[in-house]
Amino acid sequence: MNVSKLRITIDEKPLVDINFTIASSLALVGQSGSGKSLTLKALLGMLPSNMECEIESDSDFELRVGESLSFVPQNPFTALSPLTKIKKQFFIPFAKVKKLFAQVGLEIELLERFPPELSGGQLQRVVIAMALSNEPDLLLLDEPTTALDPENKVIILDLLKSLQMEFGFKILFVTHDMVSANSLCEDICVIKDGEVVESGVMENILKNPHAGYTKTLIDANFANREFRA
Repeated sequence: MNVSKLRITIDEKPLVDINFTIASSLALVGQSGSGKSLTLKALLGMLPSNMECEIESDSDFELRVGESLSFVPQNPFTALSPLTKIKKQFFIPFAKVKKLFAQVGLEIELLERFPPELSGGQLQRVVIAMALSNEPDLLLLDEPTTALDPENKVIILDLLKSLQMEFGFKILFVTHDMVSANSLCEDICVIKDGEVVESGVMENILKNPHAGYTKTLIDANFANREFRA
């Protein structure tokens, strides 16, 4: 899918003016304030009412949340109602819930528990199962491993890669974490101040970044320089 224009303005002042292509999995990377969160909100239809948004896409599916689009939020601990059993937070047939639980590696007995009774890794799997319940064409990820320990972070990223192969959805991973982005995504789009700095194949840009801003992000994320030319 090619988003040929995504432009967000407030009082006619541009906040984000970018374009990007999601061939399979794309990481949208930038520091806080770069415009990546606004981009995600625009795709989800969650921008504040005082902002204007134009989106042009040649995708073969319409960008509709709950139909072609699904969303995995940053923090699984706040994504679910703590006072409601897991099973009552799904709104699909029970047989489909059971299948999804098996696909994300959860025991069916966890449906009888309340969210605070589950670990962070288990909760993120529940949220992923919910996101896949409508069989989306595009899965939007908002830093989905930020609240997890290093071991569970790797497990969830590996799970997402496996699920993408099984379900065939595209991924847009919004993050400042280039290490996780490299683990999950084939391509990268680096943005700063609402504009694209550079984009392309992940491996190529990590090995040979052209923009100073991208080099700074790489230096801040990787302890060694194995990705540098």
